[in-house]
Amino acid sequence: MRARSSRRGAGTGLTVTARRIIRLNYGFQLLFNLLWWMPVFYAYQKAAGLSDGQIFGIQSIYYVAFCLFEIPTGLIADRIGTRNCLLAGAVVMTAANLAPVVSASYTGFLVHFLAIAAGRSLTSGAASAYLYDGLRAEKCDEHYLRAEGTARALGLVAKVVCWPLVGPLMAVAHPAPYVLSAASAAGSLACAVALPRLAVAGDGTGKTDGGHGGGAFLRDAGAALRCVASSRWLTLVMVQGVAIFTLSRICQVNLFQPILLDHGIAEASHGSVMAAMTVAEAVASARPQWLSRRLPPVAWVSVLSLALAGSLAAMTFGGPWAVVALLCLFAAATGFAYPIQRKLVNDAVPTHAPRATLLSVESIVDRAVCALAAIAAGAYLAAGRLDALLWHSALATAVLLGVFQLLLRSGVVKRESAGQGVRPAGPGETRAGAADRPGTARNRARKPL
Repeated sequence: MRARSSRRGAGTGLTVTARRIIRLNYGFQLLFNLLWWMPVFYAYQKAAGLSDGQIFGIQSIYYVAFCLFEIPTGLIADRIGTRNCLLAGAVVMTAANLAPVVSASYTGFLVHFLAIAAGRSLTSGAASAYLYDGLRAEKCDEHYLRAEGTARALGLVAKVVCWPLVGPLMAVAHPAPYVLSAASAAGSLACAVALPRLAVAGDGTGKTDGGHGGGAFLRDAGAALRCVASSRWLTLVMVQGVAIFTLSRICQVNLFQPILLDHGIAEASHGSVMAAMTVAEAVASARPQWLSRRLPPVAWVSVLSLALAGSLAAMTFGGPWAVVALLCLFAAATGFAYPIQRKLVNDAVPTHAPRATLLSVESIVDRAVCALAAIAAGAYLAAGRLDALLWHSALATAVLLGVFQLLLRSGVVKRESAGQGVRPAGPGETRAGAADRPGTARNRARKPL
């Protein structure tokens, strides 16, 4: 049976099991994140009688809850197995999307968003950890970057296709966006059920994905904190990713409409602009290998982060069409950067470290900084200083990346990762020449530059 599962397809380099993992991951990521209610949730809650204070208050609670849930859910994923965590997340997400159908009230929407936070936190680190470990177990981890990027791209394309249908569907049945979101989450549950169990090799315990963990959460938490404290490379890679996450979320969620309105672009055109940005991000996410191999991945993340910052600053000079073009450039840079950054963090996690817990730590840091940035953005907008906000965001990013590069070139991180015998691959480059055995250099922190 194992011989059959390890047979590689002609021209793909993928085993049967690896192809199954990748395809089911595509389905899970697409359906789990397909929230039909996203374009209309504000108007939907207003129609249900909620005030602006209640709506934005729920959003604030959601972000805080997400950060808090990330702590135990990462630990849970490493104890019960990432596949079981995906199952639990899909169940929670299905129930969460039905809450407003059952009760279209403040309480119903509060329960809805708290459950959304719980469901997403259960899968935020577990999905990436499952895909990475699954492909590595099949010795197909060189396909991880493309698989991660394509999954993100397919999810974005699905939103472009489905979101325009929300209005007509609501005219037929008002709760349709939430019912369809629940149905999509149920579909992601079916994908999670079909995912193969993973054997966790090399830990000496014989534990498999989904095996018993004994509830040793504190041990895993301590191991994750020690891993971050002892690995300067892992810490720096996580910190570098903060710029990408914060800029993308603040621009595409909080500043998207203010920027368009400030340049005289009417609300009727906002949907078309968002669709164009989503297409740009989807194409870039699916093709990170288009980037030149002359720069290592860590350098590409810095370059793309600067591209995001430069796009924001340039928006203060351009007219309406230039701003739309810059927003699409911003989205494309985001699409390229996300899968590369995700792979960098996964590669930096030491062998046998609690991977899902560490990915949750990264998510907590990203969202905590994003929450602070959102508060600052609100203050700038209230004062009518949008251009200043864009420039200050760009300068802060440049300073962060400048410090990052100084630390890299100081030799501290090089000494820590030197001598492991692995040349850093470019964004589209495979690592077929690296050692294939678990616990070898390719599974530890890679040499940065």
